[in-house]
Amino acid sequence: MNERLAGKVAFITGAARGQGRAHALRMAEEGADIVAVDICAQIPSNKYPLATEADLADTADEVRARGRTIVAVKADVRERGELRSAVDKGLAELNAAGLDIVVANAGIFPMAFGDPDPGDFIDAVDVDLGGVMNAVAVALPTLRDGASIIVTGSTAAMMPNQASNPVLGPGGGGYTFAKSSIVAYVEQLALHLAPRFIRVNAIHPTNVRTHLLLNEGIYAVHRPDLDNPTLEDAIPAFTNFQAMPIPYIEPEDVANLAVFLASDEARYITGQQIRIDAGSLLKFPAGAA
Repeated sequence: MNERLAGKVAFITGAARGQGRAHALRMAEEGADIVAVDICAQIPSNKYPLATEADLADTADEVRARGRTIVAVKADVRERGELRSAVDKGLAELNAAGLDIVVANAGIFPMAFGDPDPGDFIDAVDVDLGGVMNAVAVALPTLRDGASIIVTGSTAAMMPNQASNPVLGPGGGGYTFAKSSIVAYVEQLALHLAPRFIRVNAIHPTNVRTHLLLNEGIYAVHRPDLDNPTLEDAIPAFTNFQAMPIPYIEPEDVANLAVFLASDEARYITGQQIRIDAGSLLKFPAGAA
């Protein structure tokens, strides 16, 4: 533990599990206190199960086991008022003057599988883009000069037509629209916050070992030649997506970069689109076949 984030307060969305939990734990290990939110409920268009209140409680327990303080709140990133209340509650309970770090991480990937519903597009955009903008909007009045905003994007969304495969339906299109829109959003926001030395950067991962990837729907997309494919069946297709011979990266790989971007070591890095993709965009600049 280097405590590169000592004395800082981090606001993290989608913190109950996956990448969000990894961010919370790594930042706690580096000395930050945490305000963590997650919806802890199901969105019907999202076919794989979302996190639960028990998951969020586990994140809180793990942060405390690392010697840091956490305020964990059930909140929907689509509802700006809920996020504002979560930030207010967190700062009050932590007796903190403001936030130093925002990790706008919460995301979903609704999949249709033969039953397309335009509402899936709306849900994906509302969470994956609207949720980012809501998190930043409620955090901004509390951000201290020199703060760091980190947004979760997607390498796949940087590839033409990759995540908008017709098999995935409107939800895949919404995911692609949202994640690709993050590029321009981050660059504009970084420009306007630069006079206060507030940095804004996006992390664009490849496949990550989370529930968004490890579910039967995604296995079926990658192995349409099989009935009821398993993870083992999908691993070769997952591996083919990267230039490096790995099927996916770990949430901690993303969290390690986020810690750096949140630290003073990255004090002049802003407006960047940083891929952790094991060479996938180099391998498939026009999108995977």
